[in-house]
Amino acid sequence: MAQSDRKRRSTHNSKMVSSPMVTRMQAIMQKEMVREFLGEFMSTYVMMVFGLGSVAHMVLGDKFGSYLSVNLGFGFGVTMGVHMAGNISGAHMNAAITFTSCALGRMSWKKFPVYILGQFLGSFLASATIYCLFYSAIIQFSGGHLTVTGPTATAGIFATYLPEYMTLWRGFLDEVLVTGMLQLCLLAITDKENNPALQGTQALVIGILIVVIGLSLGMNTGYAINPSRDLPPRFFTFIAGWGVQVFRARDWWWVPVVAPLLGAYLGAIVYVVFVGSTIAQRPQVLEDSTIYEDRRVPVLPKTMPDPPTTLSPVSVSPSNRPSVRTVPPLSDPIHLEHF
Repeated sequence: MAQSDRKRRSTHNSKMVSSPMVTRMQAIMQKEMVREFLGEFMSTYVMMVFGLGSVAHMVLGDKFGSYLSVNLGFGFGVTMGVHMAGNISGAHMNAAITFTSCALGRMSWKKFPVYILGQFLGSFLASATIYCLFYSAIIQFSGGHLTVTGPTATAGIFATYLPEYMTLWRGFLDEVLVTGMLQLCLLAITDKENNPALQGTQALVIGILIVVIGLSLGMNTGYAINPSRDLPPRFFTFIAGWGVQVFRARDWWWVPVVAPLLGAYLGAIVYVVFVGSTIAQRPQVLEDSTIYEDRRVPVLPKTMPDPPTTLSPVSVSPSNRPSVRTVPPLSDPIHLEHF
């Protein structure tokens, strides 16, 4: 009897201790920055596990993978990532997209390190996951020697490397162009004032876009088009045993970091100037003929529309009491910017 009483008291005390802790944790998890960090972390992790896993199949398994399967793995990995966090953080999964959002004023710069940290951590842990899952196959294929180049090289499972027929600066221009095409098409897919993908299909269409880019433009550089896809896995291979050669091989490592940033920004500018500026704006007229418009440059919309924002110009009613009119925004800016 005494033992059961002690057990009951112990359970009660543990509940008293854990309840405030759980409440505190829930409060922390509901903070906007934390939710966006976790959204970028989880979406990037999912995308990279599927993508790197498909590359491992192509490199390590004679009959289990192909270049087509790599494109499908990354493409539909992006689709799953969008479903994972598209309405939380926008599921950027790409430092170049995040940079462009901030550079064009679509997102605050204070969120930039939060998004980048989430993306890099998710990508790094995805690399560790694939390494653990395919460790035996990697050792057997490479004969126990983890190399960056040569017939038994396995570093290419995790990061991109420049082929012999490409020069460094041609590779740089290639990454700029391909990332620009990515950003350009993302804007078209999600621009509600133009001809966007049907509601609910954006994730699938964006995944198909990645597949198309890989199949048509991916041969020259492996279409990194994303610093978050390339740099963290490269750091992982440096730590895991491939050594400093992962950074020295043809001095390529910095190109998938810098070129996508430039390419995404240029792609967004091209869309805004050549397409966005030609779209006719629907006028919104109030009783006092005042037009309220969000002057920020939109980059990309969210997967699901947010509840309509309310703008509240105040007019005076006949009873001299102020009344508030709600005006729908001219467009529904959303921030779904991926891979």
